[in-house]
Amino acid sequence: MAIKPNGKSPVTSDHDEKIMVFRNVTPGPHETQLRFRLIHFWEAWNPLKKTLIGLEMLLIDEQGSVIQGFIPPSRIERHLPKMKHGSLYKLNNFYGSSNKTVYRVSDHAVTVSFSWNSELSVLEDSPTPFDEDRFRFHSFEDFQASCDRKGDLYDVVGHMKLVNGQHVLVHVQSYDGPVMKFYLWDQAARDFCKKFKSYEGTPTVLLVTTVNTKSLGGTLTLTSMSSSRVFMDCDVQPTVDYFSWLGSNPQRAELVNAEVVIKRETLTIGEIFSYINDGSNKEAFFECTATIDDLVHGSTWYYISCSGCHTKATKGPTSLMCSKCGKVNISGVPQYRAQISVYDNSEQAVFVLLGDAGFKLTGKHAAELVSSYFEANGDQGVTQEVPFPEALISTIGQKHNFCVKVTKHNLDGKSRSLTVTKILPLESPPITESSGGNYNPTTSEERFETGTMVSEASKVSVDSAEGSKSNGDIDEMGKAKCLKRGV
Repeated sequence: MAIKPNGKSPVTSDHDEKIMVFRNVTPGPHETQLRFRLIHFWEAWNPLKKTLIGLEMLLIDEQGSVIQGFIPPSRIERHLPKMKHGSLYKLNNFYGSSNKTVYRVSDHAVTVSFSWNSELSVLEDSPTPFDEDRFRFHSFEDFQASCDRKGDLYDVVGHMKLVNGQHVLVHVQSYDGPVMKFYLWDQAARDFCKKFKSYEGTPTVLLVTTVNTKSLGGTLTLTSMSSSRVFMDCDVQPTVDYFSWLGSNPQRAELVNAEVVIKRETLTIGEIFSYINDGSNKEAFFECTATIDDLVHGSTWYYISCSGCHTKATKGPTSLMCSKCGKVNISGVPQYRAQISVYDNSEQAVFVLLGDAGFKLTGKHAAELVSSYFEANGDQGVTQEVPFPEALISTIGQKHNFCVKVTKHNLDGKSRSLTVTKILPLESPPITESSGGNYNPTTSEERFETGTMVSEASKVSVDSAEGSKSNGDIDEMGKAKCLKRGV
């Protein structure tokens, strides 16, 4: 090992090549060589402008030091074909940039940025061993302290208590800490589904890297990021160690230190709008208790749909047509699309009632109300839209528990109206996971919605769906069979 003339950066000589280790990387240009294992790389996007920021990397050198790497968009095409997760590389010439202050994935103050003269090549037959990976774990208390700060992204390891297939939502407990709700998105969700299905039994231990912390409805929630990786049971040493610990403490798989409510997050209207305005969130379902203030005047409360697929029918020259089915001369059926103005103690909003939600609110199908109007009025006004029926008007002043969906249109700022997918009982007791690990949903429909219990003492079989929508979200995981102990 030698010292550069300025005395700052130790280098070694290997066939006249100057080699620098990560702990000596400083801001500014460097005409030297780095040797490292490429742990992981991912695309970084601006969620608001929908533009590619660049390719980010996590690198580890022969001393076990970890540093973040970055390739600007204009240089990705040049270097990406050579890159493979887990492989060894050498990089000649680079620029040391100050590490970002938000969503950092390493402790190092500097990021290795690929510059105009950077040369990346595979490191062949290295006599020096390189670690496979490096993790930075946080406990519940650590995550709680850093909640909503958008600072460093740390890793979490724990045992799964419940898997809900809607987003994917996992309830995870780390050692003896409280249970945390964990939302997995995009590639992390796809990786989770793929791994979950690959096991003969049901995996128990989950490790996810670089997770973000948020407060939803006053509850600490973990969410995956584009940099997140997913490991289970025996994938890496930390999951092996945790699996061993869990085997020595089987009661921990059943004990829960805090009541776990197995249902969608309950937020106020104001909190839902804050979720939408965050800029980095995805489509989601929430529960919200609100009072109906009025019907939105000037809007229609129903539409004419195709009787087969319920898509809005279009008028043809002589008959109704369905653009989705491709059929002409279809039978039109009225369906709810009623806009109602609601409020709670935090905010006002417009909710849009569709299909079954409208029926649940009024107790009558839209087709029944439209038919009753024409029966009462004969041919008078047959070509006009039916006014708000009394069944809807009479709901003004009522308080209900709404299940609402935050859609892509909400997140893109195209609409502030929230779609109601279901109306739930206002005062129903929540389904909870008791300290004994019992799970007794009352109906098969509730079992599908609330999710799948996962513990060392209660193995399950999940037929999950890996398919994704155009926006990268995971479709709902299939129904699960919950097996009781000893069955």
